[in-house]
Amino acid sequence: MLKGIKLRLYPNRTQQNQLEQIFGNDRFVWNQMLAMMNERYQNNKALPFLGKFKLNYLLKPLKKEYPFLKNSDSSSLQVVNEFLTQSWKNFFQDKSGQIGKPRFHSRKYLKKSYTGKSTIRITGKRYLKIPKLGYVKTSKTGVLQKKYSRHRHLVKLLVLQNKNKRVLCPRSLESFTNWQKAQKSKAKYQAKAANQCRDYLHKLTTHLVKQYNVIAIEDLKTKNLQKNHHLVKSIANASWRMFRQMLEYKCEWYGKKLIAVDPKNTSRICSKCGYNSGAKPLEIREWTCSKCQTKHDRDINAAVNILHKGSTKLTGQGLAMVTS
Repeated sequence: MLKGIKLRLYPNRTQQNQLEQIFGNDRFVWNQMLAMMNERYQNNKALPFLGKFKLNYLLKPLKKEYPFLKNSDSSSLQVVNEFLTQSWKNFFQDKSGQIGKPRFHSRKYLKKSYTGKSTIRITGKRYLKIPKLGYVKTSKTGVLQKKYSRHRHLVKLLVLQNKNKRVLCPRSLESFTNWQKAQKSKAKYQAKAANQCRDYLHKLTTHLVKQYNVIAIEDLKTKNLQKNHHLVKSIANASWRMFRQMLEYKCEWYGKKLIAVDPKNTSRICSKCGYNSGAKPLEIREWTCSKCQTKHDRDINAAVNILHKGSTKLTGQGLAMVTS
């Protein structure tokens, strides 16, 4: 559970000056980045928009040019870039014309606050360790007033609160005997399954390479196929990439030819008349061509289409109809 806490700070004179410096540094970075983005936008509006990560990358050379920026918490300057990026996004996405471009921040109306993402540590009962400021004394309890004096300093924290009692989970104990036995047994069966899969692929690829002079396969991108969360586990277990790698180096060993063809429409086109019947769900394993009325097995039809595509690249004897 996240809980917001607001405490009053009692910084010393040096820390007060540091806070004023941090406020000014935030304003300075905002204006520098905004001036650069305005010039970039005016020179060429077609240039890609600079995001917060690219702006953060520019902070390093900016600190070298202006060393006083090193007095600020680095995360506070990154937050300034986030706010500036969001302001530009609001400007570009607004279609009503009510939101204007980001404006420069005036020193006369300086915002006396900054936001950081660094961890603030609680030390003792009434002290916080704040980045760049060190140990700062705080009030004992939270501050509830809505209006504050201009000479008061406040800190707002977001803390993770957990009032539930914690019970140590036996599954997390590495010394737990049954857990250790289960882990060893699991690793044993996983290794056995991986070895069986590798052995099967070795035997299959060796058989194909020895029997055929030319082999055609689909140039599948398994990364794209794994976007389907229903099939990702099955695709990963099929080890298509390993199968292709074995074919590649074994074909090179034996002086055979491996052709990778574009997989586009291999399961949609009729291998007899060439008619494209459109996409089909995986549940359909057999279908009939609406043009020539030929009945097809989904996998065999795709294999024949791969054969046709491979034959256009190379004409040879013993071309294998193999789909990965």
